[in-house]
Amino acid sequence: MTTPAQTESTEAKAPTSVVLTDVAAQKVKALIEQEGRDDLRLRVAVQPGGCSGLRYQLFFDERSLDGDIVTDYDGVEVVVDRMSAPYLAGATIDFADRIDAQGFTIDNPNAGNSCACGDSFS
Repeated sequence: MTTPAQTESTEAKAPTSVVLTDVAAQKVKALIEQEGRDDLRLRVAVQPGGCSGLRYQLFFDERSLDGDIVTDYDGVEVVVDRMSAPYLAGATIDFADRIDAQGFTIDNPNAGNSCACGDSFS
């Protein structure tokens, strides 16, 4: 896996929130290139919702919010807001492209329970 380089917009030091696999980083790079913009980063957040209580949000964002934790994975910036960081600490984001699964997956050691569809957790 690519070793992350972490920068923060806050003065306090925080551990890396998420790990982005090499496969996922390559997919994110390709998707950003398709958008034709060089100011986008992958934002990962946790929002209330889903059948288990919390839902993952992955989207491209150009904003910088106070308290964001930014980690660089070989040119791909992953941004986690300060409220989502505790829920995502130690989580791994991967990309699957198989006949039985396609898309980004999140393996989160903080998720006690998750729904059958894997879209939400508690």
